[in-house]
Amino acid sequence: MIPSLFEYSHSIRAVRPLAVIGTVSLVLALSACNKQDEGKTAGQQLDSAIAKTEDAAARAKAKAESEMASAGAAVKNMTQNAESSGKDAAAKAGAQIDDLTITTTVTAGFAKDPDLSVLKINVDTRNGAVTLKGSAPTAAARDKAASLAKTVNGVNSVDNQLVVKAAG
Repeated sequence: MIPSLFEYSHSIRAVRPLAVIGTVSLVLALSACNKQDEGKTAGQQLDSAIAKTEDAAARAKAKAESEMASAGAAVKNMTQNAESSGKDAAAKAGAQIDDLTITTTVTAGFAKDPDLSVLKINVDTRNGAVTLKGSAPTAAARDKAASLAKTVNGVNSVDNQLVVKAAG
């Protein structure tokens, strides 16, 4: 359906005041925004806007560089801490392996000796300190077990807790 000329002119009259109000509002808003730029040409206003943008960009760049430097220092610190922790863990693991090696070597030495191979001797090693527990048939066998343990590489001390029990 095509609107009549009367309906068309009536709708234009209804929209016209809204268009005038919108235009006046826009002009007032733009003039309020440019209060500080009064008397400047469009080129000067553009140059001022570019200078403000460049200044804001320089401040943002400086802030980003500062934050990157702080982040870099934090990452370096965490890396050093992780490296130190890794070295500590490796040293502890190495000490445990050394203790295991000592225990195995002492036990193997007992197995090779005809006087000690029949005995049930428990060998425990912590930080190179060997503890012998169990029983020995004679004081000589007890002393021999301690002497053999002292000859193993890495042994710092021997705590001989073997108890002499006569067979019988």
